[in-house]
Amino acid sequence: MSLTIWHNPRCSKSRQTLELLRSRGIEPTIREYLKQPPSKAEVESLVAQVGGDPTALIRDGEPEFKTLGQKKSDL
Repeated sequence: MSLTIWHNPRCSKSRQTLELLRSRGIEPTIREYLKQPPSKAEVESLVAQVGGDPTALIRDGEPEFKTLGQKKSDL
């Protein structure tokens, strides 16, 4: 099984997720999204896979989201 995590090493939840995966024997591909921001097509694909309201996936006001120059209303 191949798994990719969009990771921010400064984020405690992201670090906890990575630790949880590794503790279960899963070594994911790590993509630091601040260094390699996802394209619009990648985000759309992720939203389609997860389903639901895309704005529920994002905490507005997060510095990382602001770095990408986006707002919830842009989705």
